[in-house]
Parts: sequence; structure tokens; C-alpha cells
Amino acid sequence: MFSRVLRIPTARLAIRPVATPAFKKVMFPASFIKPIRTYSSHDEETFEEFTTRYEKEFEEAYDVFEVQRVLNNCFSYDLVPAPAVIEKALLAARRVNDFPTAIRIFEALKHKVENPEQYQAYLVELEDLRKELGIPLKEELFAKDD
Repeated sequence: MFSRVLRIPTARLAIRPVATPAFKKVMFPASFIKPIRTYSSHDEETFEEFTTRYEKEFEEAYDVFEVQRVLNNCFSYDLVPAPAVIEKALLAARRVNDFPTAIRIFEALKHKVENPEQYQAYLVELEDLRKELGIPLKEELFAKDD
């Protein structure tokens, strides 16, 4: 029995640990890695196509959720929508009877344009429609007391 006890530690010493690298190189099959991103490949849309598409989407919006979804998508692009698109958005907000969204359209437009002169140009362009639909601006509702 005593000889058995002595053999066990020596047997353990006979097994030498193998050195393993700190970082293993992971190989993926060639079909897994694509050198070109194809998930967003499509033709670029011109400003006129963008305007036409969003005019149509606002005409087809049937409830508040749809109007707000289309507005969110429209304002997420890196361009300012044309006055025709804003006009269709205001008419869609009126059609679904959503007064706050109509006011927020002008607020979003104010933040989207590059300078106050562009915002004033939009206000002049859309003034008749704004008066017809009875949509005040945020500045008119909450006038600053100077």
C-alpha cells in the first residue's frame, strides 16, 4: 500500500501541461464573411422622388399612428422636406384630427432648417394653409414676455 501512495504523485508528474496560446485564432467559413455590405444596397433617391413618396404616404395615412410614423421617417433623413410634403403632413394631421402633431410639425421644421431665414421662408409659404386649418405656432401659443 505504501508503494501505491508513492506511485500516485509520480504518475501525476509524468503528465506535462501543454502550453496553449493566450489568443486562439477563430476561423469562419468563407460564406460567413462578406466583403461587401449588401443589406442596404439600393439606388439613391432623388429629392423629387423623396418628395413624391412622402406626399403619397401622407395621403394614405389613415390614423394618428401612421401620420406620426411617416413624420418620424420623413424627418429622420438628412434633408429638409419640401413645402409640398409639409403641406400634405398638415392636411393628414387635420384629417386624423391630431392638433398637437400639426403644431409639432412646425416645431420639427424649425429645428431641421439651417437658419432662421429658411424657417421664415417655410412660414411664408405655408401661411395660408396654416390660417385655413387654424394651426398656431408654438411661438404664438407661448409668447415670451420681454
